[in-house]
This record gives sequence, structure tokens and C-alpha cells, in this order.
Amino acid sequence: MTSPVENPILPGATLGVFGGGQLGRMFTIAARRMGYRVHVLTPETDSPTGQTADVEVVAEYNDLPSVEQFARNVSVVTFEFENVASAPLERIEKHVPVRPSSFVLHTTQHRLREKNFLLSHGIPTTPFHAIGSRGDLDRALGEFEHRAVLKTASFGYDGKGQTRIQSPQDADRAWGNLNGAEGILEKWVPFEREISVIVARGLDGQILTFPVVENEHRHHILDTSIVPARVTPQNAAEAVRLAERIAEKIGLVGVLAVEMFLCADGRVLVNELAPRPHNSGHFSFDACVTSQFEQQLRSVCGLPLGSTELLSPCVMVNILGDVWKDGPPDWKSLLQIEDLKLHLYGKSDPRAGRKMGHFTVFGNTVEEALAKAQKGKQILGIGT
Repeated sequence: MTSPVENPILPGATLGVFGGGQLGRMFTIAARRMGYRVHVLTPETDSPTGQTADVEVVAEYNDLPSVEQFARNVSVVTFEFENVASAPLERIEKHVPVRPSSFVLHTTQHRLREKNFLLSHGIPTTPFHAIGSRGDLDRALGEFEHRAVLKTASFGYDGKGQTRIQSPQDADRAWGNLNGAEGILEKWVPFEREISVIVARGLDGQILTFPVVENEHRHHILDTSIVPARVTPQNAAEAVRLAERIAEKIGLVGVLAVEMFLCADGRVLVNELAPRPHNSGHFSFDACVTSQFEQQLRSVCGLPLGSTELLSPCVMVNILGDVWKDGPPDWKSLLQIEDLKLHLYGKSDPRAGRKMGHFTVFGNTVEEALAKAQKGKQILGIGT
């Protein structure tokens, strides 16, 4: 049994968030519901988080005077966007807690550091090589039989900075796409499903995981999350075990998304980490006793973690800017679907591929929820 944390940050305090996107928006909604105030630091005015926060500070993340002033007005700093230079966080850690820590951020925002961390703690991952030259790429491709994915080592998400290689002819294009950046080549691993686990760890060391999620992507962007994942109990237990081990070994205080591949032979391989709430955990906002956003709040404030019990099988569907191509979406018809919850993020520019919102539907079974999700997709023209 864990011991109570001394001097937890209690309701009424002011919390600081780096990043103004939809993850911070939903964190802020959870925080305000529990009586906290929220300040957000973001480079963009009228951000999704800023629309719900008490104060929106518009500044670059590397603007040290603004960052330090921001930190003086909050009791703890957390983030919803990991592509933030760790140096400013290291600086303000001297004055205010940063959770997760700058070490966690530094490790997970760079794919080579992340993969080497996983290997050092016996976490199974896809085979990989660091790529610093065209010679490195050619040697590694020979070892991987030209079946691989070349990625930038840092600052990548939603498939950005990634090139699939399926033959020797793809090497030139992949090398050109890297554009001189440090790279990582990962062997292509045939997988049966993509799954993820959101894990939370408190200041007292308590660790809880959310149900294993099954994820389907379109054009490298998450399209649909199915909960619970259609995997064996053994596969689910292994995914949870890996997520818990990573959270412990990295010294997490906060929430962490662990994306994994379930291989045809039953192996579970870790693909990537995200030290924050995650798109594949959005279902929890409506479908769990405690959402991933409230869990982030509880963990960074030193409060007891909440129950992650799933209240109902569900399916979450991302809504991208593409559905505005013929005008405003038909929200009225969508909301006529039974047991559907709609979340829109307050973004004014519905660009193609931009995450504008999501909906979650419930059913007595996963199959029932999937049928409702498909109906919702048809109404919005998702996948057409």
C-alpha cells in the first residue's frame, strides 16, 4: 500500500500547462471541474487550451524570461505537447515542480534516446539503427532486406518525418526526405494489430493502467480506437506489464502512452512513447470512472490516482478537417445516434488532416459500438 504524499497540490491552486492543443483543453476541463485554476503557455493566441484556461500566455517555449515568469504564477507545470526543448523546463524545475520531469521529456522526445532507454531495461522493441549518413542507411537497409521505415530522430508525430521503404529503389527518396536530419531506421515488423496502453504513476509510486486499446490508422493518423482491444487476455496482460515497467523505470509522474505492435506470433513490441495524454486515450473522457486527463491532474498534484474502470465497451473516432470539404458537417444527424458523445476542440481552421474533434460511441459489446461508429463515419463522410 502506498503512503500519502506530503503537501499535495490541492483544489484552488493554479496549474501550468505547456502547449495549447486539444490535450491541454481536455486537461483544463478536468482541472476546472475539480476547482483548480489553469494557466497555459503556448505560441498561438486563442488556442484550444487557452479558450478554457484562466490565463493564456502567448510566448515561444524557448523564451526563457516568459517561461520563468509563467512558472512563478503556478504551483506545478505539466505539458500536453512533448516537442518542447527540455532546457527551459530544467531551468524552471529549480523553482516549481515539472511533472513529468525534464528527464522523461528529454528521453521520449528523441526516438534514438527512447529506443536505447527501452533496450537498456529489457523492453522488447523493433530492431533499429541510427542513421547519420547515406552509408549508414545503405548498410542498415541491407541488414533489414529493404523492409523498413526511416524516421527523423526527433520532432515527429502523426506520421510526419517518416518514409516507408519496401525496395532498394525507395532508398533515394527516403534519404532525400530526411533532409540532413538525424535519423533512425526501424525494421518493418509484420503486425496483427496496433495497440496502446495509457499508464499513470503518482508521486507515491502508485501505478494504474487504462484498458488496452486497439488502434486503426488512416494515412498515419489515428482513425479509430476500439476498447477493449480484441486481443487475448495473455496479450493484454503483457501489454499492461510492459507499460507498468516503463513507467517505473523512467520515473514517471504523470501519464504516459505506450504504443505497441501485436505480432502474429503473439509478441508485443513497444513502438513509441508519449509522456502525456494521448489521442488513443480520449475514450476515457466519457467511458471510464476517471479520464486520462483527470489522472494526469491527480498524478502531477500528488493526489491518489482514480479508478480506471471501463464503464462500457466503446469506440472513439477522430474527426479531421477533411469532413468540412463540402461545408459544415451534419452534426444534427450525427447526434441522433444513440449513446454518442461529441467533442470539438475550438479550432477555427479545418485543414485537411488536422484533428478538429472526436466522437465516442458506446454499446453492450464492441461490435455494437463499432456499428454505431460506422454509421457516424458515414454521416460525416469519414473515409470516403
